Amino acid sequence: MKYYIILLFFMISFSSFAQKVEKDGKTYEVKKEKIFLNGEDVTETLNLEEKQAILKEAETISEKIKTKEKAEKAAKKLEKENKKAEKAAKKAEKERKKAEKALKKEKKAKDNYKRAQDKLAKAQKKYEKLKKKGKLSPVDEEKWLEKIENLTEKVEKAKKKL
Repeated sequence: MKYYIILLFFMISFSSFAQKVEKDGKTYEVKKEKIFLNGEDVTETLNLEEKQAILKEAETISEKIKTKEKAEKAAKKLEKENKKAEKAAKKAEKERKKAEKALKKEKKAKDNYKRAQDKLAKAQKKYEKLKKKGKLSPVDEEKWLEKIENLTEKVEKAKKKL
């Protein structure tokens, strides 16, 4: 919004081609090489020194306006560059978060795989121990084999996710 107001200000200043100059309490208007006072051309009635002083001041005012315009253009350009930099920073942050998320996901998959392997190894060890001691009934043995099969499937799934 601020920039629209500044732009409007410059448009208004451009629309008035004349430079207003204060000299001896009078406001002169300079258009090209002519000097007006209250809308009347007074270029010929002024002496050479006054004419040059008024024209010089008008030129100074014109230079100030041009300098302001250049400064505004530079400010706009700088703001655009800042916006681009902010956009790039946001994009980099988004990419960083995405990489962190992927790393976290990979770590979780490794942990799940290791946990599944440990459970399988523990179940197989316990099954073998119970089988050696002869404490397994045919129904229990079937349950243990089913459990080991399910754990093996979980290990395979976890391996695929890796």
